[in-house]
Amino acid sequence: MTTSCTFLHFYGRRRPSVMLAAILLFGLAFVAAQQPRPCESPAQWQAKLYRSDYSKNFTEFAKVTYDETNKRVREIEELDFNSDREFYDVLYLHNQGVEYRLGLKSRQCNKTALTRPFRPFGIPPESRYEGEFNLGPVNIPNEHVTVISFFGKFEDGSEYVGTVSSPDCIPVSSGFYANTTGFVHTSFYDVVPGIPDPTVFDIPSECGGPGR
Repeated sequence: MTTSCTFLHFYGRRRPSVMLAAILLFGLAFVAAQQPRPCESPAQWQAKLYRSDYSKNFTEFAKVTYDETNKRVREIEELDFNSDREFYDVLYLHNQGVEYRLGLKSRQCNKTALTRPFRPFGIPPESRYEGEFNLGPVNIPNEHVTVISFFGKFEDGSEYVGTVSSPDCIPVSSGFYANTTGFVHTSFYDVVPGIPDPTVFDIPSECGGPGR
């Protein structure tokens, strides 16, 4: 306590500008310490997703298996036989630079080079805190969840916003914008950490793999 009083006494009497600067710096550090920092989401999980691409007037529902450790993702669309469009089972193998896209109706498979970088569904460490809010009725116990949002840019300049639960850091939604794609928004639900069946990443037999 004596040290603090001496510090304040010295700067208060002799250098008021330094005293003010010290107070401002302390206040800024205190505010920064209160803001949530990017958290680490589970590296492997399964979920269902809803994705909308407003620029293409496109929406989809799919089952997703996510493996950040090995940079691979599998998305299997929910098939609707009342729709005329094709639905796909897509396997993204970023470590190999390959994408397999199997038509669920036609059973035709296309293998193409995967050139775009792996985009994590979690929160990159350099992200900036945007805000915190609750989903669900806050006046009913166990019927709401607190979520936090972060914003940032990837190295190529494309922008993203990610929302995760707090404090568990489970992905809730992900938004991505680039000049080449427009804005694509993805919501996740029924998220289950871990991958119970690793064969989910096997290449389909129609694509030359062992299949599932």
